[in-house]
Amino acid sequence: MLNKIIKRGHKKVPKSDPSDFGSGNRSSGSVSTSNVVVNHASRGTGTGAGMMNNSTQQTVMSSAAAAVPAPGTIENLPLLKDVPMAERQNLFLRKLQVCCYQFDFNDTMKFVREKEIKRQTLVELVDCIQSGAIKITETNQEEMVKKMIPLNIFRCLPPASHENTGSENVEPEEEEQYLEPSWPHLQLVYELLLRYIVSSDTDTKVAKRFIDHSFVLKLLDLFESEDPREREYLKTILHRIYGKFMVHRPFIRKAINNIFYRFIYETERHSGIGELLEILGSIINGFALPMKEEHKLFLVRALIPLHKPKPIAMYHQQLSYCIVQFVEKDYKLADTVIRGLLKYWPVTNCQKEVLFLGELEEVLEATQAAEFQRCMVPLFRQIARCLNSPHFQVAERALFLWNNEHIVGLIAQNRNVILPIIFEALEKNIRSHWNQAVHGLTVNVRKMFLEMDADLFEDCQKQYAEKAARATELEKQRELRWQRLAAAASQGG
Repeated sequence: MLNKIIKRGHKKVPKSDPSDFGSGNRSSGSVSTSNVVVNHASRGTGTGAGMMNNSTQQTVMSSAAAAVPAPGTIENLPLLKDVPMAERQNLFLRKLQVCCYQFDFNDTMKFVREKEIKRQTLVELVDCIQSGAIKITETNQEEMVKKMIPLNIFRCLPPASHENTGSENVEPEEEEQYLEPSWPHLQLVYELLLRYIVSSDTDTKVAKRFIDHSFVLKLLDLFESEDPREREYLKTILHRIYGKFMVHRPFIRKAINNIFYRFIYETERHSGIGELLEILGSIINGFALPMKEEHKLFLVRALIPLHKPKPIAMYHQQLSYCIVQFVEKDYKLADTVIRGLLKYWPVTNCQKEVLFLGELEEVLEATQAAEFQRCMVPLFRQIARCLNSPHFQVAERALFLWNNEHIVGLIAQNRNVILPIIFEALEKNIRSHWNQAVHGLTVNVRKMFLEMDADLFEDCQKQYAEKAARATELEKQRELRWQRLAAAASQGG
């Protein structure tokens, strides 16, 4: 109930489009606050900024949290461009201090003047970093990246929609998305961090002292934010960190692995799996060949098991892209991927099964003949089951595989093995499937096999007829035995 009260009044926003990667219009947010203590009562409380004089600077910066300022105590500082060059570094530091007070953004009537001063200050800082108007000293960089930015973004997050509300069974895609009330200011802080990272004036050797493993872990924790705007910024920032700080790359990959493991095997709840997979899609695309064993293990231990969780629809598009990237990079991985899909193939979830079939087509399109032959028997046993699915979308999606020329070519080369496996399923559809579209597609596939190899088709037809005759004979014998038992029982009575 508390969570519902907190979130009341925040409208639902549409889910992000993976094609918007790097656009910076989404967000998320949950972060570990180890080593950063912030004065927040709950996840729903926004954070703000304020200003302090030079004598209290270090005390406030390193204290448990920045205090809420008394009304009227924050002064409106002059613009950086309006002061002499010699005074700009000191003024830059004072402006950072303005952004270190916290405000309650749930109450729009409190500290209106102070909030506007903070917003204008953040806008100026972003412009300063982006334009390179002044070269920021290492000391000021440290104050900005190690203190001001963490104080604003590394915060407690409100409970997720399903937590402590009795709604654990609600589908993640049906939950109302939470919008961070402090976003107008929080977005500027994220923009400042992004501009600092991508700036050509930022020396990687200096910056890596501030953007260290602890900082990266806290950013990754924030991907649990329910606000999609925040997750979008986090995705872009983490991707830029991965590109600029080569020393952090193995650590980032390992940390993302750990998030996936916890999601797969423990919680099956995480708001940012799709965004993390978008980052990985770009990383995988840049893998050098021959592919390292570490990357292959990541495919087997993390990516393929991501097909297991129930809310896969939330991130399947990004996951499928990563999987196909692996196969396109190293065609020998096709057998591993297809067998992995078969291992986690859904039994009762038809919508999930449609997703699997779509992904399977993409993988098969990048599969070579040798790898196809290794897995075609279990693969087409599963496809035969899909052909006979009473859910017409599953059967229809399976039949669409024959619309792909590359897949048809693979099937034609191995028709002696494949047709006997699926012939019975095709006949059943033609004789008894309730959906006319499925019936028509099945007729087309059956005709394709007939034209492909008439002799093989005739042999399969004979075997099917013999099998059907044997089944009919066995059924008659079973009925006869039951009749005899019934007669004996009546006589004995």
